[in-house]
Amino acid sequence: MSEIVHIGSGNFVMSLRLPDRGMPEILNLGSAAAIADPLVEVERASRINGMDIAVPSAVLLPTGGMGFFGWPAIAGHRSGRDFVVQLAGWTVQRAANQIMLSATDTVARLSLSVTLKEHAGGVISIATTLINDGDSDYHLDRCMAGTFLAPAGAVEVMSFTGMWGREFQTRREVLGNGIWAQENRRGRTSHDRFPMLFVEGAGQRFGVTLGFSGNHQMVIDRTDDGRRLVHLGELFEPGEMILVPGARYESPTAYAGPDTAAFHSFVRGGLMTWPHGAMSPRPVMLNTWEGNYFDHRMDSLKAQATAAAELGIERFVLDDGWFGRRDDDTTSLGDWDIDPRKYPDGLKPLVDHVTGLGMQFGIWFEPEMVNPVSELYKAHPDWALTIEGRPILQSRTQLVLDLTRPEVSDYLFSKIDAVLSNHAVSYIKWDMNRDLTHAGGGDGRARIAAQTRAVYALMDRIRAAHPGVEIESCASGGGRIDYGVLARTHRVWASDCTDALERLEIQRGASRFVPPEILGSHISASPNHQTGRRHTLSFRALVAIAYHLGVELNPLELSADERDELKVYIETYKRLRDLFHASGANFHMEPVDGRYVWGAAGAERIVLIVAQGPQMVNEQPAPLVLPEHVTRLGGAWTIRTVLPAQPNVIRMSEGQTRLLSGAIAFNLESAGMGGLPLPMLRPESAMLLELIPSKGGKIHG
Repeated sequence: MSEIVHIGSGNFVMSLRLPDRGMPEILNLGSAAAIADPLVEVERASRINGMDIAVPSAVLLPTGGMGFFGWPAIAGHRSGRDFVVQLAGWTVQRAANQIMLSATDTVARLSLSVTLKEHAGGVISIATTLINDGDSDYHLDRCMAGTFLAPAGAVEVMSFTGMWGREFQTRREVLGNGIWAQENRRGRTSHDRFPMLFVEGAGQRFGVTLGFSGNHQMVIDRTDDGRRLVHLGELFEPGEMILVPGARYESPTAYAGPDTAAFHSFVRGGLMTWPHGAMSPRPVMLNTWEGNYFDHRMDSLKAQATAAAELGIERFVLDDGWFGRRDDDTTSLGDWDIDPRKYPDGLKPLVDHVTGLGMQFGIWFEPEMVNPVSELYKAHPDWALTIEGRPILQSRTQLVLDLTRPEVSDYLFSKIDAVLSNHAVSYIKWDMNRDLTHAGGGDGRARIAAQTRAVYALMDRIRAAHPGVEIESCASGGGRIDYGVLARTHRVWASDCTDALERLEIQRGASRFVPPEILGSHISASPNHQTGRRHTLSFRALVAIAYHLGVELNPLELSADERDELKVYIETYKRLRDLFHASGANFHMEPVDGRYVWGAAGAERIVLIVAQGPQMVNEQPAPLVLPEHVTRLGGAWTIRTVLPAQPNVIRMSEGQTRLLSGAIAFNLESAGMGGLPLPMLRPESAMLLELIPSKGGKIHG
């Protein structure tokens, strides 16, 4: 009887049957583990004009040419030969939470290893390694990281698209008979084609994502019996992955999980690594970009830092403009020396002032880019990724440095290391503001795959040299958010758009895979710098408060009333962040009629944030039915705190007034059935409700 292997636990398990020859057959994904039974050995006959020997189609990483007629997950050749791969002799190596499957193809002279792991929260991962055992080059056209099985019948896919300033927009579509594919060639995770999906059908629902920051592809293929294979992997440029004899290709890692809670648990407990071994409470940040842009004046920056400390802000981040002759975005990228015009005594006086106020100091870098107008490009124009004979295409007046060249990586490390070694820096905002185009090295070959790995290597090197420094992944907003970069960083910037109305959907989409304490969300100025909209401070603050809170404005420009109000929200964030960021506490509800609801729940406190985006269509909002995992807490509860103290409601009944004032104790189970009868908010306004157990436990009508 064939050997069956399992990875996963509970109700999210992948079971594989190892054949004598060919790829492992996926017996199931999501339900209880398959057992060894004569039924799994029964070969299914193909149609009358099909293959005489049955060839399973629901297999892990299928290869073409030997009776499998679907989309091959592994493909390559040796100058046109050895284009068929058929692996055999599967072996199994087991560790605590890991299984490695290995096989060889003695004809094509290839070896393949597939590593399957079970992670915190019930997430399963797959990664592949392919080795060229031959004596000639092997041209690898495709080698997916992993494959997951979806059911037959109607299947809906939730994907995420967008653009700069409007990332993580949710899209749903029902699969047809053909291939569903998403390919990204931007050289970074991208704003428009995030490698993240949820797949749902026939009572089964799971999410998948690829942990990689470069080009990727996700393909859903229909098998000959109507089921679907979901493939995730890296996308190669032509000729980009040529394996010389003995060389190996190591794929990124593909992940699958049953739900958002599982992905959050994995990010917290299995993916991210923190200075000193554990995440500290996420500090309130002041980022100087929208408050100053390139106008760096020492007296003003010190005054802003003083004002920030008085507001309760805990981290001061100096954004773009401190280096070279950086007076606008057309110059000086690559010249990572402190601008003596703006900082005649260096950065130390500012850093000392900030840290002397009890705040952390952070600083902005964009290491991967160079401006043609820079001392670095003048000295080393060959360090940019270009192709000889092709136009030098700029984006945001930038070119991309070839980090695969050791001298380039060494130069960047030395510059970043000098700043970190000579100043009390605890945080880097690592930006990347353009896509990669015609990214060729000095030999004219494509460098995108190698460039992504070189960026990782530079991040790893900086973290090893400065283990106490946290890194934020920013790529002109949300252009590089994935589990590959999150393994090396501690925060992501979901979007350059700080408009609270736009952020409702951006943050809801990103939260499907990223826990709230990792998503940076800032209170910005009004009118907003990207959209021109004017919003109340309460709306801006409440949309941001459950995430990693920051402030994106010049605090010196606030009125006294605004400073007092902002202090309230910062104090509230500090008081509630342990709950907002607790494992398993946070939740998002699907928006209804423009009303967004999210929050966090624990035994001692439930926090609800209710935000109205556009004007409602209905005459009044439906009662807010709380999620089941919240109402399971049970007991009598009252509303203790409402922010703002006077919510911007259209009309409120006497009973609603009593409810919000805490005069009514209600049964939490009732809030999960009939719901909370909350008043209608005006468009583009929000309120925070803090619920606590009722001490008396008496229910009032």
